Amino acid sequence: MATFISVPLKKSSEVDLVKPLSKFVSSTYQGSEEQGEYLRAVEELNKLRKSALGRPLDKHDSSLEILLRYYDQLCSVEPKFPFAENQLCLTFTWKDAFDKGSLFGGSVKLALASLGYEKTCVLFNSAALASQIAAEQNLDSDEGLKAAAKYYQLASGAFGHIKDTVLSALNREPTMDISPETVGTLSLIMLAQAQEVFFLKATSDKMRDGVIAKLANQAADFYGDAFKQCQYKDNLPKYFYFQEVLPVMAAKHCIMQANAELHQSMVAKQKKHFGEEIARLQHAAELVKTVASRYDEYVSVKDLGEKINRALTLAKKDNDFIYNERVPEVKDLEHIGKAALAKSTTITPPISQKFSDLFEKMVPMAVQQSTIIYNQRKAETVNRLVGTMREATNLCNGVLASLNLPAALEDLSGDSIPQSILEKSHAIIQQGGLQSIEQLINDLPGLLTCNREILDESLKMLNDEETTDNELRSKFNQRWNRTPSGDLYKPLRAEGANFRNILDKAVQADQVVRDRYNTHCEMISLLCKPENELTAAIPSANPTKTLQGSEVVGVLQSLLAQLDEVKRERESLEGEIKAVTFDMSVTFLTALAQDGVINEEPLSLSQLEQLYGSYNQRVQASLRRQEELLGQVQTSHQEFSNLKQSNSEANQREEVLKKLASAHDSYIEISSNLREGTKFYNDLTEILLKFQNKCSDIVFARKTERDELLKDLQQSIAREPSAPSFNVPAYQSTPAAPAAGPTPAPRTVFQPQEPPAKAAPPARPPPPAVTPHAASGPPTVPSTNNPPPVAPPTQAQGPPYPSYQGYPGYYQMPMGYNPYAAYGQYYMPQYQGPPGQGYPGAPPSGQPYPGYPQQPPQQQPFYPQQ
Repeated sequence: MATFISVPLKKSSEVDLVKPLSKFVSSTYQGSEEQGEYLRAVEELNKLRKSALGRPLDKHDSSLEILLRYYDQLCSVEPKFPFAENQLCLTFTWKDAFDKGSLFGGSVKLALASLGYEKTCVLFNSAALASQIAAEQNLDSDEGLKAAAKYYQLASGAFGHIKDTVLSALNREPTMDISPETVGTLSLIMLAQAQEVFFLKATSDKMRDGVIAKLANQAADFYGDAFKQCQYKDNLPKYFYFQEVLPVMAAKHCIMQANAELHQSMVAKQKKHFGEEIARLQHAAELVKTVASRYDEYVSVKDLGEKINRALTLAKKDNDFIYNERVPEVKDLEHIGKAALAKSTTITPPISQKFSDLFEKMVPMAVQQSTIIYNQRKAETVNRLVGTMREATNLCNGVLASLNLPAALEDLSGDSIPQSILEKSHAIIQQGGLQSIEQLINDLPGLLTCNREILDESLKMLNDEETTDNELRSKFNQRWNRTPSGDLYKPLRAEGANFRNILDKAVQADQVVRDRYNTHCEMISLLCKPENELTAAIPSANPTKTLQGSEVVGVLQSLLAQLDEVKRERESLEGEIKAVTFDMSVTFLTALAQDGVINEEPLSLSQLEQLYGSYNQRVQASLRRQEELLGQVQTSHQEFSNLKQSNSEANQREEVLKKLASAHDSYIEISSNLREGTKFYNDLTEILLKFQNKCSDIVFARKTERDELLKDLQQSIAREPSAPSFNVPAYQSTPAAPAAGPTPAPRTVFQPQEPPAKAAPPARPPPPAVTPHAASGPPTVPSTNNPPPVAPPTQAQGPPYPSYQGYPGYYQMPMGYNPYAAYGQYYMPQYQGPPGQGYPGAPPSGQPYPGYPQQPPQQQPFYPQQ
């Protein structure tokens, strides 16, 4: 009676996890301490997959532990890597567990770039292996019963989990073995078998009959549900597997119901309800008899039947001679209760006993992405604060340069170079002068061109692959059922458009720097000259009034000193702002653990306010202080100008000194801008190379997927019929008159012989009734009532032979059929007769055989268009 059902495993193609995952780790964690550890973890993950899927697995719990550990690792890895068709693309190929395929087409399989698909198939194999391990247990021992119940419940839970998650995990139609209908049915079957094991355990432990009856009745219910599920789903009976399972489910339903009635009859006997006892035993006997008559080849009920019959005979005897109770109808009996001990195991990773996360230190992608956005917000905050201070400093320098300060205070003699101008000249010379700026300017076009070429090549790869995909889609139409490249590449194209926009803005920024350099080039060149040449280039002027001891000069010097102090404070404040660090990953991880999602914006803004709120206040205070000091400087400078006697020479000298001071400030700013531009292009090159690698990876994955799909389509086309359906010719619809004379052997078994010496040749026999794709074998001569031709089979039998030109109207011979094999492949026996005469009894050339209905024109062989 103990016939238990197990599920076959799915088979997977080999997948290289090392190359794509290592590339992602190397690019994402470049230079970090964890990079080497993550690369080793990738190697371990690849080994774990090979151990779980790359070899036959024994029906042992150690093999199941490997499968479950790989499943747990996939669950752990999924949120930490960007597995997607347009990001980290890994294509997993699995074959249908039940559909064994055909000679020409092979097994049905599905390839998807989805880690959810891999998880689903691995969990299916875990459930299938658990069912096989449970089926191997020794149910005569207590340990075997416990193990079987455990594994059946695990299998039921795993199949049920797949039923609930498969459609969302795949986002497309799955193969039939992992469809919700199939795995739902398997889950019910495993749960019913687990309940049966609990019934066997209760029987072995000699529990009360009432409890055993309830357990058996519940098992019968589970088996009934599983049978209905198999029976009502149109697609399941197509599997040979379910054709074998159906009778077992029906038999088990009856057997468990019979057991329930048997044990409930014992309860009735204990209560001295002897009529109920006999009624239940009779019902149990009928159930067992039904199983024995219909399902004897699947399940043996001999022992159970004998046990029930013995109890029934004894009960009838006692009732007839002693109790004489009325035997009620089965419909009048009280319903037996139910006790469901079997529960589907809840699948909550980790489910393996010895799971250790290989990527424990790696944060999930949601945290990584939130951290990236936070860092962008932080960089924007820092740039805003630093940019505000730099703009204020440039404004201050511009105002002082327009007032010729501090040079005007140092140039009271009128014939020497002001000390501030000399210091500016020395600073420019030390930084490389014009040559350094010109070198930086000349390097920019090459860096720009390099970045453009990388971007253009990346987008060209996408365009070429998309063009190929569109061509194949237009050729195969609905058969080309993968995601269109145009839809898949939208994020990448948007990213590429963003890069192109960035490059265009960079070109504009480069032009602004060049224009500013051209404006101040002459004065910068003058500052680069030796001191004597610089002195000669500055006009001299003899002041008519000395202002060295003037009060206004002291006030201006004091104000300039305060402005210098404000600038130094800003430099220090800029360093403090740039040095602020905070690890937001902990905050994001906490939010993810509590809420399941990360609401990044409020978390980031709140943290940035805490970090930079005080710095923002200090920046604003510095701006207000500068504004106040500049107002005082302008007022004092106006007074200074009124006291200072002016003439044309003095005005020329002051104008040149202003330009020299402005040229120095412009040189510093242009140098800074050019260095930032060079760094920008170099950093962008690295980013674009990563973008190119991303495009290259997805294009390579798409090409691999395209080749697999083309191969599947070719196999699918090979399974199609190689000739179209045809209408029944009119001459075959009405019976033909029998030909006069004896019926000779058909042409296909004709052997060359000497022509018989007869006065009148016999009539030509009708052609053999050979269908276009019949199986090989000797054909038979049809009767006068020709049946309509058989439609070609749905499975292709290979390309048809060309028709023999000597006999127009014959259908092609099926592949593999060659009645002339004894004469060689190409040699056909020739009839040796008198010259100019054909076969015996043949009519004159061009005339039809007497009494033979004419065939329609020969149909052309049909080949599926590749």
